[in-house]
Amino acid sequence: MRGIFPEIAKNKILLATFAAWLIAQTIKVIIGVVRQKRFDFRWFVGTGGMPSSHTAGAACLATAVGLNYGFASVHFALAASFALVVMFDAQGVRRATGRQARILNKITEDIYWQGRIDEGRLRELIGHTPVEVIAGFLLGVIIAFLAG
Repeated sequence: MRGIFPEIAKNKILLATFAAWLIAQTIKVIIGVVRQKRFDFRWFVGTGGMPSSHTAGAACLATAVGLNYGFASVHFALAASFALVVMFDAQGVRRATGRQARILNKITEDIYWQGRIDEGRLRELIGHTPVEVIAGFLLGVIIAFLAG
């Protein structure tokens, strides 16, 4: 059991994947600070925004696996399939969920101002635009190549 952490620390693919996620989240915070002129810690741990950290991590994982095991390997096929699911989910399902949350918040706000309901707001920034997903993909691929 005590040998797990040193082994994980040697896993360059996992470390590159985590670095891609961390860098993407940091970029989101920087963009948020520049746009809003304030810091909000939720930008660092939250979902949504530019670039997609989920996509950056998945793309980095797939690229790093391809570089290390070959792009014709079953390892790459699994990682690339996983990355495609993550990217589809990031800009498809989760984005639709965010739109629904925005509509429900508007309905709740309308009802609240009429004095009939007192509910909290739903989180609206859940998914990503296609541009945010593409940016995350490119960031992940670049980090995988740099981590080599």
